[in-house]
Amino acid sequence: MTDPKPNPVRPAAFITKPPGVVAFLCVHNASRSQMAEGFARAVAPAHVHIMSAGTKPRGVYQIAVQVMQEVGIDISAHASKHIDEVPWASADTIVTLCNEDEQVCPPLAADVRQVHWALPDPSLRPEGEQVEGFRELRDEIRWRVASLWPRGD
Repeated sequence: MTDPKPNPVRPAAFITKPPGVVAFLCVHNASRSQMAEGFARAVAPAHVHIMSAGTKPRGVYQIAVQVMQEVGIDISAHASKHIDEVPWASADTIVTLCNEDEQVCPPLAADVRQVHWALPDPSLRPEGEQVEGFRELRDEIRWRVASLWPRGD
């Protein structure tokens, strides 16, 4: 009987090099990009610069704060920022999280990696379904953000 082959080290599912400077962009910078920023701050290496912004910021949804607290991530001090308020152009990776008109994102240099996560806006769900929508969104974003900085098991 032969020895089994060791498991090969697999590359990350979506990227070949983890981001060093990442900007999470969404139209309102109110939930999707805020959650992504919160998860990134929790899982990315300490040297990574993380930011989020939007083209039409309007305040962080309290339901987003609530559902993130349910998993131990505090985004209560986050504030919506306009894209002009953050140095997004310095990012090596831009992650867009909305499925609205793609014209809301600025043109990017050719050497900037852009990842597009077309995620629905949970605030558009009927009032009685919003909390569950935010939880579903949170869980999806957690998985996607973790894929940016794989642990390499």
